[in-house]
Amino acid sequence: MLSEMVREFKEKINKGPVFGVFSKTSDPAFIECLGYAGFDFIIIDMEHAPHHLSNMQNLIRAAQIAKIVPIVRIIENSYHLINQVLDIGAAGVQIPHVKCKEDVKEILEHAKFFPKGNRGMCRYVRAAKYSSIKGEEYFKRANENLIIIQIEGKEGFENLDSIIKQGGFDILFIGPYDLSQSLGVPGNIEHPLVLETVNKIVKKCNEKRIIVGNFNDSMPMAKMWIDKGIRYISYSVDVGLFYDASKKLAQSLKEI
Repeated sequence: MLSEMVREFKEKINKGPVFGVFSKTSDPAFIECLGYAGFDFIIIDMEHAPHHLSNMQNLIRAAQIAKIVPIVRIIENSYHLINQVLDIGAAGVQIPHVKCKEDVKEILEHAKFFPKGNRGMCRYVRAAKYSSIKGEEYFKRANENLIIIQIEGKEGFENLDSIIKQGGFDILFIGPYDLSQSLGVPGNIEHPLVLETVNKIVKKCNEKRIIVGNFNDSMPMAKMWIDKGIRYISYSVDVGLFYDASKKLAQSLKEI
């Protein structure tokens, strides 16, 4: 069941790091493969991929079959998007470009049912097994869904204290590429200014016992951030991993 998957994920991340991949493809087989390979979560990316709600249901189904937690990164802080991706069975929603505590308040209002928010109520949805789960039970379970906010700009960094104080979210995710652009060094996620800013965010979150996540596309970077206390580790993208593996195989075959 979805609620059990969420609870198990929360228990696991409270003990140590969990590992996932961003998904840009629209093929459920990729997600199943990542689940069978042993990854903990998949971030189905609406912001930078051609995902639509009609095909996303099958991607979420694939994740549940392969026992990999399905998170959907939506395009923006939108009531309709948050409500719809949770209705179709996402275990959590990841919201980009959070800048202030007011953004967090809106997200919680959109994503939670009473008394935590004001999300539109309907139990005839996939997340409620099309009404086979009683309404009261479903609405209570649904409030356990993961809420992941992304801090990836100077404004969000400057408002970090008030965002943390607002609370109500499960994970604070740092987007290093957009952060690098905001800091004037676009794409250079290993620039000292970017590393210093990320370090400050991680340190403050660790002090307040806020679970932190980030994106990595190299093993040394992933190890460094794990050692510093980051526990929601997003490593690369499904199409990038497929390209890297394909390139290595093609080169090896040509050397035979």
